[in-house]
Amino acid sequence: MNFKELTPSPLYGLVLAGGRSTRMGTAKEELRWHGKQQQYAMADLLSKFCGAVSISCRPDQLDKISKGYAALPDAFPGMGPVGGILSAFQSREATAWLVVACDLPLLDGKALDFLVRSRDPEKTATVYESPADGGPEPLAAIWEPKSFPMLSDFLKTGSRSPRKFLMSNDVLLLKPENPEVLRNVNTPEEAEEIRQIIENSW
Repeated sequence: MNFKELTPSPLYGLVLAGGRSTRMGTAKEELRWHGKQQQYAMADLLSKFCGAVSISCRPDQLDKISKGYAALPDAFPGMGPVGGILSAFQSREATAWLVVACDLPLLDGKALDFLVRSRDPEKTATVYESPADGGPEPLAAIWEPKSFPMLSDFLKTGSRSPRKFLMSNDVLLLKPENPEVLRNVNTPEEAEEIRQIIENSW
């Protein structure tokens, strides 16, 4: 039987919300773009496509996460997004993870639906192509279980970049229908630009 004919691994969602937000000057996960904190808005969106959703956070953020949401404290502190991804696999290594960053306020259900429908479990990951340079966007991607041991080995090279990992492995790269959905927010100026887009009937 061809692997593609097998039942894919269950798909869970992971919202990465453990960054320090140093350039923003305020916690990005707590910004309100769609009527609630972005970490919760994104978790609600992922719940439409995933069996369960967790918010990846630093241990010191645990008390701030609403009881209505599952929190996944980082077991690999100081490693950035790759630490959150590894923590997710450590909690459920036979699960595929739909990983999104909390600073993508324009990412919508249509973009996630296309990502999920295009998923190829034979690949290490199914990932959107960055409109900036054509490389993989690791924080809008489905990471398959097979990537867990490979990512662990990759860290031994000294790199902590999930993007570099994806660039060196077999991934399905998708062009976003609307590249705007992958715009992230790192500074107050970028936040104001995004707010204007949303207010103007995004």
